[in-house]
Amino acid sequence: QVELVESGGGSVQPGGSLRLSCTASGFILVNYDIWWYRQAPGKEREMVAGIGVSGGKTKYEDSVRGRFAISRDDAKNTVYLQMNDLKPEDTALYSCNVFTTQNWWGQGTQVTVAS
Repeated sequence: QVELVESGGGSVQPGGSLRLSCTASGFILVNYDIWWYRQAPGKEREMVAGIGVSGGKTKYEDSVRGRFAISRDDAKNTVYLQMNDLKPEDTALYSCNVFTTQNWWGQGTQVTVAS
């Protein structure tokens, strides 16, 4: 059974850091591009970051570039999103996404940034 499980969310103050993890089961992540998305209440889901096969290429949404870093550990079948200098506008449900023969989503992990 294919499954993506995110973890690492929580509540932090502005300027704080979190590291999100997305671990896959049922398939091998090494063969696929991986994406992190987020959705804040009342807003559309947006792409935050993506990483290509073997980690050679990365892509970031403009507002997170320089603050967030996506990486992958294929030996652990896991992708990470290191988030630094968090801002209140980063508050959202963060989900990872992989397209194999269909689109797969995790259940998401909540990130809340507030003083």
